[in-house]
Amino acid sequence: MRVGLAQFKPTKADVAANLDRIREVVDGQTGAADILLFPEASLSGYFLEGGVAEAAREAEDVAAGLGEPPEGAPDVVLGFYERHDRSLFNSVGYFGALDGRYRLVHVHRKVFLPTYGVFDEARFLEHGRDVRAFDTRFGRMGMLICEEMWHSLPATVLALDGAEVVLVASASPARDFSPGTGGMPKNLQRWDSIAPAVAQEHGVFVVVSQLVGSEGGKIFAGGSLAVGPDGSVLGRGPLLEEGVTVVGLDRSAIDRARVEAPLLADLEQALPHLQRALEEARSRPPAGPQGAVGAAGEERAPDQVMPSLPGLDPNETSMLDLDLDLVERVLVEFIREEVVRHRGFERVVIGLSGGVDSSVAAYLAVRALGPENVYGFLLPYATSSSESLEHAELVLKETGAHGRTINITGAVDAYVETNEPDLSPLRRGNLAARVRSVILFDQSARLDALPLGTGNKSERLMGYYTWHADDSPPINPLGDLFKSQVWALARHLGVPAVIVDKPASADLVRGVHDEDELGIAYHRADPILHWFLKGYAPEGLKEYGFPEGEVDLVWKRLSSTHWKRELPTVAMLSSSAIGQFYLRPVDY
Repeated sequence: MRVGLAQFKPTKADVAANLDRIREVVDGQTGAADILLFPEASLSGYFLEGGVAEAAREAEDVAAGLGEPPEGAPDVVLGFYERHDRSLFNSVGYFGALDGRYRLVHVHRKVFLPTYGVFDEARFLEHGRDVRAFDTRFGRMGMLICEEMWHSLPATVLALDGAEVVLVASASPARDFSPGTGGMPKNLQRWDSIAPAVAQEHGVFVVVSQLVGSEGGKIFAGGSLAVGPDGSVLGRGPLLEEGVTVVGLDRSAIDRARVEAPLLADLEQALPHLQRALEEARSRPPAGPQGAVGAAGEERAPDQVMPSLPGLDPNETSMLDLDLDLVERVLVEFIREEVVRHRGFERVVIGLSGGVDSSVAAYLAVRALGPENVYGFLLPYATSSSESLEHAELVLKETGAHGRTINITGAVDAYVETNEPDLSPLRRGNLAARVRSVILFDQSARLDALPLGTGNKSERLMGYYTWHADDSPPINPLGDLFKSQVWALARHLGVPAVIVDKPASADLVRGVHDEDELGIAYHRADPILHWFLKGYAPEGLKEYGFPEGEVDLVWKRLSSTHWKRELPTVAMLSSSAIGQFYLRPVDY
């Protein structure tokens, strides 16, 4: 049996267009694959929020939309948002090429709906209630969707129900690009441990198809996977690319694996006892007051429980290390996806300050779009340092991007001299930053280009930027990188050392650097920010030896600037308020 792992980039919410492209993939794989496995939400894209109802289809309509299968066409396994029995589900359907048309053989509705972090499925969808195997012309199958594989019971149920192959449709956004993960995001590395474990425990094939593309900045990396009953990897899809990887499954491998390790047979023997134990566990009253139990069995109050990590070193920064090759590749793909594919532009404009952030953004943009499609603007004010201009010119020379200098002194001073002659240096700096933003957006209109953001995560978390200026561009490749990570990426990309190694400065006030205004260096602030985002409180970090003054300073900046990281606060007066009730993703 040949299974094709079909990595797919759906067009957001355009079901008809996605069906057209799926039919093209089916035509291209006719004769090459027996089953074609597409990812979760292939008909519409994954992150639809309130748009799920508009994109949902009945399973029989999907079968009809697949059209007439060509002679020798594969069966199709397809993830989609389903309208069923007046409810909405995240579903995967098995559509058999039978009697000259595609017929629905089985539909599985997702039981585990992730609703945490970036996920919000349970708000818009109903939970499935059933997990079972089913028969096809190629043998007995089972289907799961993404998170269901991260729980032990669903795959176990399918194996006990006779499934020989577990077909998994997944849309797993890439996250955690630390080194040592085999050149893939850490969440995909987790799939590399889950799939073989399930296959070995039950003596089944596990085949996982992953979505690819960028949806509102959430990047699906692909890396689909097929695993044999002995846990061996049989095939793998590429990272970040569409395409079909065909893998052959030899049924005799199931027999060999189950003879060598009869774990499924052992489970069947023990199942009655386990079922009784499960019922007893569910019927026991809940545990007493929450708290941790010490070595002698005494219970400690929650506020006495130490964090799960054995210890934090205030001088340790390795947790911020990145697989820079992979990060470069992902950010280049992100720019292509968000600029060209989703928004229909070919060019970008960037404000080049001569600093490391805008330099890195320019290098990435040139690699994504080509130097002919990147326009760097130097926007000096009277107090701008000559060094900044020299370094911005150096970036243009090294990248080959277009360059233009527009001096903003006259525009800023005309306002100041006429209306605010006593303007403070801080206000003047913010005014200059906003004037630069206005010019960039005007130049983007002239060039039919999209402004590209350059702000980093450290600045965003500490509120160290001018609102509706630095943060105004519609896409930003650097916004989830701490400043220290941007420096590392800059060295990796080959940004000139003279730019990377100089003190960070917004260059809004002559001679003032970021550290002067923040009161702390980025290499000290970034680890503290990292642990705050991991759930550690200020007092906890102090107990681990982080300097009290630094912790308090970073905490105050972080907790007092949430408003700068949100859209304008609108008074909610209706049950259709935008962003509260009316929810559509940015790329819908």
